[in-house]
Amino acid sequence: MADYVRFTEDMIKTHTILVPNMLPVHFRLLMAIFEHKGYKVELLENDSRAVVDEGLKNVHNDACYPALLVIGQFMDALNSGKYDPNTTALMITQTGGGCRASNYIHLLRKAVAKNYPQVPVVSLNFSGLEKDSAFRITAPMFLRLLYAVLYGDLLMTCYNKCRTYEINKGEAKAMLDKWQKRLGDIFRKGSREYLKTKKLYPQILNDFGSIKLSDEKKIRVGIVGEIYVKYSPLANNHLEDFLLSEGCEPVVPSLLEFVMYCASGTFTDAEFYDNKSTQSRIYKLGYKLIYSKQKELIKMMKEQGSFEPLHDFEHLRHLADKYISQGVVMGEGWLIPAEMAALAQSGVDNIICTQPFGCLPNHIVAKGMSRAIKQDNPNANIVAIDYDPGATRVNQENRIKLMLANAKRN
Repeated sequence: MADYVRFTEDMIKTHTILVPNMLPVHFRLLMAIFEHKGYKVELLENDSRAVVDEGLKNVHNDACYPALLVIGQFMDALNSGKYDPNTTALMITQTGGGCRASNYIHLLRKAVAKNYPQVPVVSLNFSGLEKDSAFRITAPMFLRLLYAVLYGDLLMTCYNKCRTYEINKGEAKAMLDKWQKRLGDIFRKGSREYLKTKKLYPQILNDFGSIKLSDEKKIRVGIVGEIYVKYSPLANNHLEDFLLSEGCEPVVPSLLEFVMYCASGTFTDAEFYDNKSTQSRIYKLGYKLIYSKQKELIKMMKEQGSFEPLHDFEHLRHLADKYISQGVVMGEGWLIPAEMAALAQSGVDNIICTQPFGCLPNHIVAKGMSRAIKQDNPNANIVAIDYDPGATRVNQENRIKLMLANAKRN
């Protein structure tokens, strides 16, 4: 039997679960779903240099940068004195794939056991890992989580467009706060109103569409790469805010694309290796459900017309086939070149690929495919930016400024 503290049924009432902030827009909706089920959760906002230092203290230096940051953020929070270790738990995600991130829960437990042995670690996964935990994702919860991702993607897309061009500064943030609260209340109360997408999607689109925007033309910059560094302001040194300060529009692919990438990988592998199973068939059915929901959202975004629709995932798979096999599923695998190609096709010629230290698969599929994508899209301006404990923010931003200077010349 493993020697670590388990999250028990009794802890649901007594413990606060700390959650690392990877997606500021999405995670507040996801947390509302957990709160409805009785869990007490809190999103961590600490992002000082102390987070990196704690990560370096508690994680060996060949671990990937996202693991170092997540573990560092947890340890910094526990060290702050703000949380009682006797009534605090930590949550970490596990994809269940070939990425080492599936195993970093053990590194976190090791760090916790050395400093706060009474603190349990909770795994958020859909792969049947960590079966001995009282934290469980039920089928109704999965459906709510899926809709939260859809709403989060819609809010993120509308918000990024509006805050780039808004005439009255702060309107986009106020609109985002309004909808995060309204959707959060729906999920927190357990209401089934979240299913009324034909009413809610247009309301969100029209509300953001009512914000007055300038007609100024700005450089659009796509952000791809390893999932944590792509989305987390802590990991990418507030990349979206920096692009805004440079007069650019950040274009960030949807979280749903990664969810569908993980789901499709299971049944794609089963087909490649002629090893179809009940699990692979269930994943394929789940994928079809998710894809139908994505198509519904894309259709409504096209009909409303104010915002560029999300990338159709089947189109992404088709693009991937031109450059790389869909059997390449380590890390973000074929999804990165597919997203880069889709961005370039849709007129987002300038692309930043966020590369964390220690993430070899992402270095290979991103840098390895960049030349092929540039050959098909001559205007594509792709730059890979490395993020690690020793990389300075100044150097990262200077490399981005060089890319933007080239974009302005073009």
